[in-house]
Amino acid sequence: MKTAFITGATAGIGEATVRTLVANGWRCVATGRREERLDALVGELGKDRVHAACFDVRDREGMDAAIAGLPDEFAGVDLLVNNAGLAQGLSPAQDANLDDWQTMIDTNVTAMVVLTRKLLPTLIERRGAIIAIGSVAGNYVYPGGNVYAGSKAFANHFTLALRADLHGTGVRVTSIEPGMVETEFTVVRTGSQEASDDLYRGADPMTGQDIADTIHWIAELPPHLNINRIELMPVSQDFAGFRVARS
Repeated sequence: MKTAFITGATAGIGEATVRTLVANGWRCVATGRREERLDALVGELGKDRVHAACFDVRDREGMDAAIAGLPDEFAGVDLLVNNAGLAQGLSPAQDANLDDWQTMIDTNVTAMVVLTRKLLPTLIERRGAIIAIGSVAGNYVYPGGNVYAGSKAFANHFTLALRADLHGTGVRVTSIEPGMVETEFTVVRTGSQEASDDLYRGADPMTGQDIADTIHWIAELPPHLNINRIELMPVSQDFAGFRVARS
């Protein structure tokens, strides 16, 4: 039985991924900040299939303790899913809050890099896989995206660089870059449920389950196949939209 280590597993894509992988025979280390949600997953899916590791990915000591405290049956990580991430504010750069910027960098960039480096020896030993949740925001910028878009561009390219570095190790590496996905994350991005409802009204966005199904498909491909990167959008969304300011 293979084991996946999934960050941001208390909601959205992360939670759907835990459920999907467990339903298909995997064990999962489910991480996140909301202990009660992690405990609920363990209670529902079974402690033999899900291990809850409650910590903030920005807390390096908490991360170290969680990794060191993995039970033997969960310690052999075959798949790392770098899912945890957030966006704070959609303000133009000149109006942005620096604390919001720092939080996004610490979560979307630094925490992902640190966790990946800590699990690399195990992943190499087990010829495992890394799947990172980037974003189309890292490829197609938009007003107010600034640091969020920059952090996701980093996630996309860091993941592809890992693919190059791990050449010959047997470790598979994939960057998944979604467009509109309706999860709790959209409430965080826009700052209110009302704004989130307006952003997604009538758009028929993707769901966390859509991305979880993609993760599962990639994770169970034959070991000689690697999906380098995959970009997904709902049919209602595209990447067009150049603007011109006129005097």
